[in-house]
Amino acid sequence: MTTSVERAVPVQAPTVTFSARERWILLVASAWLVIGLQLDAYAHATTPELETFWTPWHGVLYSGIAASGFTLLWIMRSRLPGIPTYSSVLALPNALRIPLAGMAFLLVGGGVDTLWHNIWGIEQGMEIFVSPSHEFIILGMVLVAMGPALMLAANPGDRLGLAGGLLVGISTLFAALPVHIYSLHATALGFRHLGADLDPVPVYSPDSQLVHGYLFSTVLLLVPFLAIGRRWPLPLGLPAALVSLIAVFMHLMFDSQRAWWPALTVAAAAIALEIVLRAVNPLVRLGANARWILFGLITPPAVWGAVLLVGKIQTGTTGFNIHMVSGLMVLTAFTGVGTVLVARSIHRLAE
Repeated sequence: MTTSVERAVPVQAPTVTFSARERWILLVASAWLVIGLQLDAYAHATTPELETFWTPWHGVLYSGIAASGFTLLWIMRSRLPGIPTYSSVLALPNALRIPLAGMAFLLVGGGVDTLWHNIWGIEQGMEIFVSPSHEFIILGMVLVAMGPALMLAANPGDRLGLAGGLLVGISTLFAALPVHIYSLHATALGFRHLGADLDPVPVYSPDSQLVHGYLFSTVLLLVPFLAIGRRWPLPLGLPAALVSLIAVFMHLMFDSQRAWWPALTVAAAAIALEIVLRAVNPLVRLGANARWILFGLITPPAVWGAVLLVGKIQTGTTGFNIHMVSGLMVLTAFTGVGTVLVARSIHRLAE
């Protein structure tokens, strides 16, 4: 007779890999989907009298939903039994379950959106950003667009090559853009960048909304880098490219008739910061978490401070007094650090 206790050894799930062909085809389909959103957003921003659901922009958007759906079915074909069951779908890796959940949100949101417009008409102004059907569609887009990057993360390998970096960068860009577009009512990358020179600033005012926009945009810009950095070292140029493209696309869609200095300032600041941080990084003797915290502390006030400085040069004022400017820089630094601490503590989605 034995008195020893046998410990169960956890069985590690087999690694599920995805081919480059599968990843790139899903990337094209998800890009098609998000470009449809960009075209629709631009049309609504420049043609306020749109009062019909049947527009070319909706055609691109909904055909992108179909393309993404059929692509996911094609990728699943060899990973499910002949008749998929609830259990077999749940057994799929996160790299497939997450975009599949996104497709479910898109189908529900698209169906509700069609019905919604036919019954209550086309949303205008702030209604666009709180419409329930639109919320489902945006969430679905983000989850589907994350798919290619998650599929690459599921494959073994500790570094991204040129092709991998390009795929992850494009996938991340198209996952982040819908959230930036949908948060236009509270963003520093839309059509407001400077205050209105009110002194004191009213608590309930466009200026206070702009402060919230700086904080929210800080979170949205940092999260993609933190997510990628949990899996791989950030490829050279990727952070600067992502920030620059998002800033330029947001300006192009919503503020293209006005001066380009805000978007170009954000892009230039992102490029300069990446060059400086990569040059200084080998000289800093800190652990990975401390480096990321320092990154979150420095980069937001540096980027937004550059926007306010160039704004003062261009217009003669930042639109805020010293209390607002200094407080805003501190708040963005705190927001950056908080974002890093939260994002670094989350389990990797690809596992």
